Amino acid sequence: MKKDLNQASVSADTALDRLVAGNERFLRGETGPFRPLRESLIELAQTQQPYATILGCSDSRVAPELLFDAGLGELFVVRVAGNVFSPEIAGSLQYADAHLGTRLLVVLGHEGCGAVSAALKSRDEGELHHSRIQILVDSILPGLPDFDLRLTPEERLAEAVESNVRWTVHQILETPEGRARISEGHMKVVGAVYDIESGRVRFLI
Repeated sequence: MKKDLNQASVSADTALDRLVAGNERFLRGETGPFRPLRESLIELAQTQQPYATILGCSDSRVAPELLFDAGLGELFVVRVAGNVFSPEIAGSLQYADAHLGTRLLVVLGHEGCGAVSAALKSRDEGELHHSRIQILVDSILPGLPDFDLRLTPEERLAEAVESNVRWTVHQILETPEGRARISEGHMKVVGAVYDIESGRVRFLI
């Protein structure tokens, strides 16, 4: 069946429903290799109209198109270790908003995130990392929570992963562009955490 490339009018709520439904198909094993028809590729060569933007981690096990059973041209995906926010990331997100018209932005973290684990070790154990990695780690530190001392290391990391997602969402919402778009009432920024072992995406709403 031919792909519908006219995604520009998809609301934030409808886009979120599509992501949830796609992840359910992924969990049921009902997805398969994406085999676009030749005419779809020709149309995609002319334009792209994704229905949602995903800011996710670079981890090779966390591929949004697979997790949400989405085809080519359906998601605008930005990936960086630790799903952190930076001026470069902000530029990509602004492009998706201003030029592609996506109304839903999902910040997608994942359980066992190595970047968040490195940030915890840097804060709690004083561990230093290679220079460029330390720059990335430093951007995660402000969003790390203070832990209940009774938590296990695994529970601490899980809590830190969720806090990091919420921290990135907060930073996006506090930009002038974020405040302006949210005030218009038809854009939504949502956090989510992917469980690599189960395949489920848990939305923080």
